[in-house]
Amino acid sequence: MTPTVTSEEEPENLPAPPGTSPEPVVMGARQGMFGASDGGDTSGYGGLVAPVLFPAAAVRPYGGYYDEIADHLERALVGGSASYSQAVERVVVDRGEMTIFVARKHLVAVARALRDDPSLRFDMCTGVSGVHYPHDAGRELHAVYHLLSITNGGRRIRLEVSCPDDDRHIPSVVGVYPAGDWHERETWDMFGIQFDGHPALTRILMPDDWPGHPQRKDYPLGGIPVEYKGATIPPPDQRRNYS
Repeated sequence: MTPTVTSEEEPENLPAPPGTSPEPVVMGARQGMFGASDGGDTSGYGGLVAPVLFPAAAVRPYGGYYDEIADHLERALVGGSASYSQAVERVVVDRGEMTIFVARKHLVAVARALRDDPSLRFDMCTGVSGVHYPHDAGRELHAVYHLLSITNGGRRIRLEVSCPDDDRHIPSVVGVYPAGDWHERETWDMFGIQFDGHPALTRILMPDDWPGHPQRKDYPLGGIPVEYKGATIPPPDQRRNYS
């Protein structure tokens, strides 16, 4: 007998959504145990070749409360600057998590609808993550927004936006989620994504004059001299003891 599922059940506890495509998208191949190809490996692991897989776009029904979110978001965007079909590129439901891929020019409108619509109320942005996919032509840089609805019992979704490496611009959502301020600064610092409209897009981890963005895949590994910028390291017997 198939159990009855309510919309408030945690999606990760549900069976795989009936309409989800089982075939992932092959984005490339990784050689070796950790993707390194010039390490002089003599163990044989260097000969491993594994595909780089992305989850396929899901199709309705998604399962759990994810169908409700899609329905409410579609209604909330009616009459706005873009319809649901224009703003949302695809939806991925993988491992019990929902990611909505949004066209970057409509990011702010989608974020505002998710925050303000009474049926959605994703009232908190808990973080912004950057990702660099050098081989994903035209979509090399991604920004991922993690949203939480305290109002609706801790529901969580992600918004993902991409931009090409030669046009690293994504609209800032700080006007919708002020807590995204420092997170967008960190993503700019580490990946070089320009968040248009951010009130003060400056480095937050690296010095202001630091060249490059250290978490990009094309950033050199090693060979970068350490710069302390005037900091001092006290002798071991003078360092803080937590015991």
